[in-house]
Amino acid sequence: MNTKYIFVTGGVVSGLGKGISAASLGRLLKARGYKVTSQKLDPYINVDPGTMSPYQHGEVFVTDDGLEADLDLGHYERFIDENLHTYSNLTTGKVYWNVINKEREGKYLGETVQVIPHVTNEIRNFVIQAGKHAQADVVITEIGGTTGDMESLPFLESIRQVPLEVGRNNCLFLHVTYIPYISGSKEYKSKPTQHSVKELQSHGINPDMIIARCDEKIPQSVLDKISLFCNVEKDCVIENTTLDSLYEVPLMLEEQRMADIVCEKLDLEVRKPDLENWKNMVEHIHNSKESVTIALVGKYVQLHDAYLSVSEALYHAGFQFETKVDICWVDSETLEDQDLDVVFEGVDGIILPGGFGGRGVEGMIKVANYAKHHQIPYLGICLGMQIAAIAFARDALGYADANSYEFDPKSTHTIIDFMEDQSDTIKKGGTMRLGAYPCAIHPNSMLSKYYEKDLIEERHRHRYEFNNLYRAEFEQNGMMITGNSPDKQLVEAIEYKDHPFYVGVQYHPEFKSRPNRAHPLFVGLIENSIQYKKEKENADQ
Repeated sequence: MNTKYIFVTGGVVSGLGKGISAASLGRLLKARGYKVTSQKLDPYINVDPGTMSPYQHGEVFVTDDGLEADLDLGHYERFIDENLHTYSNLTTGKVYWNVINKEREGKYLGETVQVIPHVTNEIRNFVIQAGKHAQADVVITEIGGTTGDMESLPFLESIRQVPLEVGRNNCLFLHVTYIPYISGSKEYKSKPTQHSVKELQSHGINPDMIIARCDEKIPQSVLDKISLFCNVEKDCVIENTTLDSLYEVPLMLEEQRMADIVCEKLDLEVRKPDLENWKNMVEHIHNSKESVTIALVGKYVQLHDAYLSVSEALYHAGFQFETKVDICWVDSETLEDQDLDVVFEGVDGIILPGGFGGRGVEGMIKVANYAKHHQIPYLGICLGMQIAAIAFARDALGYADANSYEFDPKSTHTIIDFMEDQSDTIKKGGTMRLGAYPCAIHPNSMLSKYYEKDLIEERHRHRYEFNNLYRAEFEQNGMMITGNSPDKQLVEAIEYKDHPFYVGVQYHPEFKSRPNRAHPLFVGLIENSIQYKKEKENADQ
């Protein structure tokens, strides 16, 4: 079967949820037995988001093969439950990097290098290679930005060319637009969508399907008007209204036969979907009667998207217990002079996620010690594990200046440091331990209890490691090393033994959590937080 290509563009405004629409369609096609892969084309000139500020861009998502990518890839993986790869994210910066390197190597044989065809060929080949790499039946490609942006023009031109190479019957163009509601006149307006489609058509792309985004249900007359003025069949104007949970979106789109219509358009067999598992998960969300409060302590909490995969993984674990997870966002930079009894009043568990740089670290160290002494369930991820180690060295081992080389190179006790073959002179971009690495789990540990395995593979994104010189002291004083690289050279997990759940891991478990299959460590955190809350309530009675 020929690989099919679906291109998702956006119009009118940014932040419409193109990624959720693309991910939901991917879920519906996978439920019909098709092998799906997804990718995002980003128009910014950074080579990848790895060195971008979390305040501007949100989290950096990491794939098994070490790609640092846009956060939308997290949505794709969570919805289609497929591990994405190096062909899943392309930026303008990476395109020009590749083109300029080829020019320097003489691969263009002296041609004048231009946007068309050289830049567009690079983009088009990347799209097609994604399908080949994943051996996918369907490739869903989201174009970042908004139609009309100058930065997006080479990407629009490239996807316009794809049907010329693979055949128009193997391609489908899906345009996501916003339908504003004018409260003064109590009217929904289709004119912005008409203008957006006209702009798209000016680049040689005629959308086959329009997804109309709105907070409330759109009158049929407005949808019919969009169909007429945008030259799209009536059943190809799909309504996407705002729902309580983004995981309900696939079911809403399924009710409108979206995936069936896509299959018909692409000459794919229209199969009956298997969505029972997904429906059961959504039912768990609706059945959530209890709640638990988790404090997420970080240095980028002003933008919640900086911890998107972490917050979603917390919600996933809550779904499993039919428990609503309320996240209490705590800025670690504000904690140094605060009474933590006040800050964490009503909190049932603490998670300390990844991050870089020394800002806010002293507040995090206070939190790690507070959780340990007050028996509050604690999960430290990447930086969160390193903080737990530093806090333990100061509190239990008496090393007052214990720190990470990243934060204080002059410390006499660098609990976290470079490995012997590393250096602080390396470049920042793409030089960390990135992607999936194996971890051997110690028996009779929390990791062993919740993973129910002795060897796992998890994704990493960090530069500094636990200093092996302190292994023995840690274990002799109650902080167990419960996860190691198979060669025992790298510490992957630590646990404080005199605590119901105090776990730190060097990797990022949030990247592999799924809404219908929560990650084991997040399950452990939520389960123990529920128990902690019950014990508090019983003690108060």
